[in-house]
Amino acid sequence: MTETVGGTSGSAPRTSRKSAKNGLKIERVHTTEGVHPYDAVTWERRDVVQTNWKTGETVFEQRGVEFPDFWSLNASTIVTTKYFRGAVGSPERESSLRQLLDRVVLTYVKAGKDFGYFATDADAEIFEHELTYMLLHQIFSFNSPVWFNVGTSSPQQVSACFILAVDDSMDSILNWYREEGLIFKGGSGAGLNLSRIRSSKELLRSSGGTASGPVSFMRGADASAGTIKSGGATRRAAKMVVLDVDHPDIVEFVETKEREEEKIRVLRDAGFDMDLGGSDITSVQYQNANNSVRVNDEFMEAVEEGTSFGLRARTSGEVIEEIDARELWGKMAHAAWACADPGIQYDSTINDWHTTPESGRITASNPCSEYMHLDNSSCNLASLNLLKFLTAEGTFDTQKFVKSVEFIITAMDISICFADFPTEAIGDTTRKFRQLGIGYANLGALLMASGLAYDSEGGRALAAGITSLMTGTSYRRSAELAGVVGPYEGYAANVDGHQRVMRKHQAANDEIRTKHAIDIAVQKEATKQWAANLKIGEKNGWRNSQASVLAPTGTIGFMMDCDTTGIEPDFSLVKFKKLVGGGSMQVVNQTVPAALEKLGYTGETIEAIVEFIAENGHVIDAPGLRPEHYEVFDCAVGERAIKPMGHVRMMAACQPFLSGAISKTVNMPETATVEEIADVYFQGWKLGLKALAVYRDNCKVGQPLSSQKTQDKATSGQAAAETEVKIVEKIVEKPIRRRLPKSRAAITTSFSVGGAEGYMTSGAHDDGTLGEIFLKLGKQGSTLAGVMDAFSIAVSIGLQYGVPLETFVSKFTNLKFEPAGLTDDPDVRMAQSIMDYVFRRLALDYIDFDTRSAMSIFSVDERQRYLDTGSYEPVKGDGSTAAELVTDEAAGPSPEAAAEIRAEAQIADAEAVAIQVETARPASGRAHTSAELLEEITGSAVDSPLCMTCGTKMRPAGSCHVCEGCGSTSGCS
Repeated sequence: MTETVGGTSGSAPRTSRKSAKNGLKIERVHTTEGVHPYDAVTWERRDVVQTNWKTGETVFEQRGVEFPDFWSLNASTIVTTKYFRGAVGSPERESSLRQLLDRVVLTYVKAGKDFGYFATDADAEIFEHELTYMLLHQIFSFNSPVWFNVGTSSPQQVSACFILAVDDSMDSILNWYREEGLIFKGGSGAGLNLSRIRSSKELLRSSGGTASGPVSFMRGADASAGTIKSGGATRRAAKMVVLDVDHPDIVEFVETKEREEEKIRVLRDAGFDMDLGGSDITSVQYQNANNSVRVNDEFMEAVEEGTSFGLRARTSGEVIEEIDARELWGKMAHAAWACADPGIQYDSTINDWHTTPESGRITASNPCSEYMHLDNSSCNLASLNLLKFLTAEGTFDTQKFVKSVEFIITAMDISICFADFPTEAIGDTTRKFRQLGIGYANLGALLMASGLAYDSEGGRALAAGITSLMTGTSYRRSAELAGVVGPYEGYAANVDGHQRVMRKHQAANDEIRTKHAIDIAVQKEATKQWAANLKIGEKNGWRNSQASVLAPTGTIGFMMDCDTTGIEPDFSLVKFKKLVGGGSMQVVNQTVPAALEKLGYTGETIEAIVEFIAENGHVIDAPGLRPEHYEVFDCAVGERAIKPMGHVRMMAACQPFLSGAISKTVNMPETATVEEIADVYFQGWKLGLKALAVYRDNCKVGQPLSSQKTQDKATSGQAAAETEVKIVEKIVEKPIRRRLPKSRAAITTSFSVGGAEGYMTSGAHDDGTLGEIFLKLGKQGSTLAGVMDAFSIAVSIGLQYGVPLETFVSKFTNLKFEPAGLTDDPDVRMAQSIMDYVFRRLALDYIDFDTRSAMSIFSVDERQRYLDTGSYEPVKGDGSTAAELVTDEAAGPSPEAAAEIRAEAQIADAEAVAIQVETARPASGRAHTSAELLEEITGSAVDSPLCMTCGTKMRPAGSCHVCEGCGSTSGCS
């Protein structure tokens, strides 16, 4: 019997098979017969309230929401604000996690029964209970579109990842714009390859004129993405643009965003607001996409050997230009160094692991680079919480992990049966090839809790073993599903290709170099799963052409209360924990004591080490901790940050066991060179990765500027330039030293930067201009004191020979090195180094307002004046002083306190800093000054954007950023 189920949004009709060959027999793993999972936990009611930082107005309020008592406040807040459906305040609004889980799980179970997945209704009920238990206990989570859409009146879109296609015709290009718009409107992202579009060096067939080239058409798509974003979305559109390395326009493509970044810097220096989300950023192009170059083995071998490489016409395939491969490679590395784009995708490796080569090549990826398959296709994701499988004895529960993967893969495949898609082409391809993307989160926490360093052979062996076990089990279950409801439609044409890739995975599993009992047990079970997979698959075929990817797991990672996302290491050893009733407290990650216990430490020693970490943020010189164990606690940032190649090696360990790829950006320090980035990209190819992206700290503009009138800034900039020219001419003619009078006015300032204390004395000429400085830092006779004396003399002589103070200020402000952090100066609350503080203080003391404003250096009174009046300029008769601004737990932050925090943290265009203040607010009722709040808000020296939803500093998650305050991401679903 069959029944037709109508689809929406371009979906084709689907048939329900009531009479399947055999249904699945389901066994209980987590649940007990006769006990519903809801009845085995303790539930409690909570209030979720969010307020506008500026007005104090409540922007979200839902009281009495119901969650299990073991869910954190952060997790319940994210689920309430993002995933509960229905208008707030209406009877239809969801108010309990039970309602959310039932809405999703019961839809999956009904579809599973309708499409013949279960042997009996009793098996369907067990499946329902098991799936509910796993979601309830945060063992795994579906991707966000499932929680948004399934079981609602909206189109039942379950996929987060999309790949489009564009051909060399105007109709196709315009359709590209349309399809991207539809996907962006739904809050998802898409990627595509533009290499079919002929280059600007080729002729048009119709008129004989020169073609525009793909880069020119990128402008229209970029503008479209920006417009749709500004039309209501709270994050920028997520998109990936790929171009093959042999395209004749490849150099233009590589340099496109680098040139735009230079333009951004020029406009910023001219006084325009070029911050992310700033009012003037729309004047530059190509900012809404990640760009990647598709390189093949032929090109990489040419780079390795230093030979030329041919660029090919799109229409004929003939070589129309020869280029030096290393020169192009250098341009790619330099552009990535300058602006983080382009990333790189290794085409030959990608297609060597392609299960359906007869149905087309893999040409592109989704925006985060983890999903790679056929054009016009999609993938739905789900991620396991790995820490849930670490036993009290310190072993990894392989059997429970295997059973959990079985349930998840079954559910994910069922969802394709009822899912809707944004275009007919995407729906058709997805139903024919049934691409899935199971993955995991909390790897970093699992490794630390197991006493294994992230950048170690043992850490990589366990990660590889778990990834192999996950994918081997997924494909084995897929083969079993093929025996029940049939293989994917495209399997018949790709039998040889699919089986070949299965054998490649199996062979890679045999090459894992196990080190410890925990990873030996995991790899042993993985070997069994791959053997069973091949045996069953050769008989039945497979239900799914793709099974696994490693996604960023940003929002759903917080939903599962994970310490780490995706394949990432622990971000830092301390984090903020939200408290019921408001506020937060800084706590050491719970994986730290577990790791210490695993390493053999006990009682008071663990307490002392944890207390040290809470105070210092790192383990160096922690009392009782052996230096050989430091590496276990290495994190993504801070002291002993994991080196870039440590991240690359971890990716390489896991890549052979993934159908798709890995969403991860290799973060590099600001001091990284072009050559180091080129080497990271080259090693990615050598180690067999499918894709790689890098981000050099501070490579992109992100500093908000003064909002004075452009003409004023241009004028002051011109005046400064003219002054500099005159000084150069004077020095060239004959430098003349202007000595200070015997008696002169001087200012002595004591200061503290990041806990380091010092003194500065500045002496002035009779006209008030600065002529000398003396810096005292460190003990007399120490190396530091000597260096500071020498530096003071050098600056003083420079000042006396006519070097303007503003020149020193422009060179030494924003220098980054320790000590850094909060100061005791109300005018300069945060400093990135001693030099940054000293020259900001000197600018405030000796440079006129107009000149300082061009440098965006303002006193606390001036910043407050801007927030009150919209102008930094002093008003005649304004003798107001900045009063101490406080926030109280009960009353919340005063508008003045929030405003100062916003100004001093340099937060621009963030309409809801309330979450930042709430997160930083103490649990006790005592008042906190805005300075203390500021330290907690901006204390992390990580180059990440601010959340466009709530204003909180985001942190990296794969190729994106995720907000710990509200769960929003910078582009990934």
